[in-house]
Amino acid sequence: MTWGWTGIRGEWADPQAEHSLKEMKEKLHVNWVTVAFAALQEHPQSTAIPFEEAPTVTDDEVLWAIRRSKELGLKVCLKPVVNCKDGTWRAHINFFDMDVPCEPKWSDWFASYTRFILHYARIAEETACELFCIGCEMVQTDRREQEWRQLIAEVRKVYSGPITYNCDKYQEDHVSWWDAVDIISSSGYYPIGDWESQLDRIEAVVKQHKKPFFFMEAGCPSREGSQFLPNDWGLEGSPSQEVQEQYYEAMFAACEKRDWVRGFMLWDWPARLYDPSAAALNDDYCMYSKRAEQTVHRYYTHKQTSASINL
Repeated sequence: MTWGWTGIRGEWADPQAEHSLKEMKEKLHVNWVTVAFAALQEHPQSTAIPFEEAPTVTDDEVLWAIRRSKELGLKVCLKPVVNCKDGTWRAHINFFDMDVPCEPKWSDWFASYTRFILHYARIAEETACELFCIGCEMVQTDRREQEWRQLIAEVRKVYSGPITYNCDKYQEDHVSWWDAVDIISSSGYYPIGDWESQLDRIEAVVKQHKKPFFFMEAGCPSREGSQFLPNDWGLEGSPSQEVQEQYYEAMFAACEKRDWVRGFMLWDWPARLYDPSAAALNDDYCMYSKRAEQTVHRYYTHKQTSASINL
């Protein structure tokens, strides 16, 4: 499960965050957690990522989330993400292909991004995180192969565990540097009736690179119409637990047929949970006290029990 998004300073390392982590472990029967948070650059053509500043969570809060997750028996993936303060989706961070004087440059942005990622890679190493994610849905940056390879080389100098990159939906076969990471991962927000064809496409990538694969993100809002466009968090529609439940059932059924799908970091479980009495009116991704909660619990319990038997 993905926990803590968006990582607002002051919302971790307190009783509500503690309650959220415990409920996640108990209600969903998860064995892994992605501790996810964001730093904000001003806009998609900014080249500075001031991750030390609010609203990004503090290092102490990150350390708390990792420590408490491990105390609950969870394996941890640390996932620092860059977002844009003006609301532009991070996939649109982009610059001229060549550095041009007096214009924002890829070289400056990657220098700042590398400093950002290395800071948390060191924390991942110090806390023995089992996985580190170097980026999330950075679609326009994906073509900058040499910069990503250099970043990965720098991360490996300070972090000894496995590395993954979370590409965006439909981009699995457009990343040219999968050989540089240890595990391929992507955001699995595919329409409810399109899972089989998308898995066919992704399977070719997995076979080509001979790397483990899992969905670093996957999920669906509990909202009418979201099963057909699960990545649109602003889609208008009435709350519907049935839609979310049906989506998870279809996703799990499709992925169960593919033994190369190694798991999910479902989206998402916030540090501040709504009251269970409000679940019927909540139309977001979190499945807390919704029908999909039991769907996830059953599937995860089955998978972990099967894995234990196979051992």
